[in-house]
Amino acid sequence: MLSDHVGDAVLGKFSFLNLIGRIAFPIFAFQAVQGYLYTKNLKKHMSKLFLFACLSQIPFMLFLSTFYDGFVLNIFFTFFLGLLAIFLYDKCNHKIFGFFVVAFISIIGMLIHVDYSAFGILLIFCFYFFKDTKWQMVIATILLCFGKYLPEIFATPVLFWHYLTCAVFTCLSLCFILFYNQKEGPKANYFFYLFYPIHLLILYFIHMAL
Repeated sequence: MLSDHVGDAVLGKFSFLNLIGRIAFPIFAFQAVQGYLYTKNLKKHMSKLFLFACLSQIPFMLFLSTFYDGFVLNIFFTFFLGLLAIFLYDKCNHKIFGFFVVAFISIIGMLIHVDYSAFGILLIFCFYFFKDTKWQMVIATILLCFGKYLPEIFATPVLFWHYLTCAVFTCLSLCFILFYNQKEGPKANYFFYLFYPIHLLILYFIHMAL
């Protein structure tokens, strides 16, 4: 993630740092699902995500302004909607209806412009839905990753190889995810929650100083 953001703010988009950064989001999405599965208090966990989503939005918009003019909601909103989709899916007695709920939330995410859009929410749900069948999880993840970049691959032929490589690097995250041993790592408490908005602010000021 840091590599990706340094690439955006310092080197400009389409650098090799952005390619390395493609690995990050699927790992975070997978970790978000693990948090959902193992949290002792889902309401508190979701509240924390929403709180940091709100706190991170201004730093995120300042950072985003260094290379993009549009409006996007930061990645914490993506995680919040992704976990909300899982929660509502679990609450549905008829899972076919649950899939429609997930699709609806994904469309909402796209309409309100969360980071990674519908792809981000669907990838989070994918890691949850296929949590017990790794080979299906791998296939679904690869299909989602290439599905995300295919429109950009064909829409901008001059950047064909860049977007194709982005899709490949995004899939490389599976190499790390598949080695997950289901053991809890060192507790970091709020470190990574705070790291996100703080490093965005730092990169914004670095960009402005250049």
